[in-house]
Amino acid sequence: MSQSDGVGPAPAGRRLILASASPRRRDLLAQIGVTPDAIDPADIDETPRKAELPAVYAARIAAEKAAVVAARHPGAAILSGDTVVAVGRRILPKAEDEATARACLKLLSGRRHRVLSAVTLVDAAGIARHRLSTSIVLFKQLHPAEIDAYAATGEWHGKAGGYAIQGRAASLILWMSGSPSGVIGLPLYETRALLAAAGLIHG
Repeated sequence: MSQSDGVGPAPAGRRLILASASPRRRDLLAQIGVTPDAIDPADIDETPRKAELPAVYAARIAAEKAAVVAARHPGAAILSGDTVVAVGRRILPKAEDEATARACLKLLSGRRHRVLSAVTLVDAAGIARHRLSTSIVLFKQLHPAEIDAYAATGEWHGKAGGYAIQGRAASLILWMSGSPSGVIGLPLYETRALLAAAGLIHG
C-alpha cells in the first residue's frame, strides 16, 4: 500500500486489498492518500433477505465481501464497502436498466431518503472492524423532462437508487446532511478511522 498527502509513510510489509471494482472507491481512497496494492472484487450474492432493514443489509454485505476476499489473501488487510439507498424500510435496487433508474427517480422525487454506506476492514490478523455512515438526501420535485434528461446520461447505471451524486444528479439535490463521500460510495472519515485503528496509516 502506498500513501501520500500527509498521512505518513506506509508501514513496511502491509498489503491492502480493495474488495471492490468500483473506480469511485479507488478515487475516494486516493483523496486520503491511500492506494491499494490490489483490487479483488468479492462478487457475492447481494440479494436482501426477507424483511432485512437497510442498515443491517449494508453492514452484512460489506462484511461478507471482506470475508470472501480475506480468504483469498491470507495475511493481507481487506477493505470493503457497500452503499444502500433507502426510502423508509425499503431498499432501492442498483439500476441496471433505464426503467429501474426512472422508477427510482420518480420515487425519490421531492422526498428525503437515506444513504447508508458501510465499511469493513479485515486486518492481517483476521480481525474485522466495521463502521456505518448514514446521510440524508433531499431531491427537488423532478419534472418528467428532468427525469428524461438524467436517464439519457446513463450515469445511473449500476448506481444504488439510480443516481450518482458526483455527476449531474448533484444539480437535482436541494439539501443533504451527512457524508458526501459516503453518498458517493465510501465514507472517508469512517474509512480513515478503520485504517488508522488497524495500523495501516499514521497521523
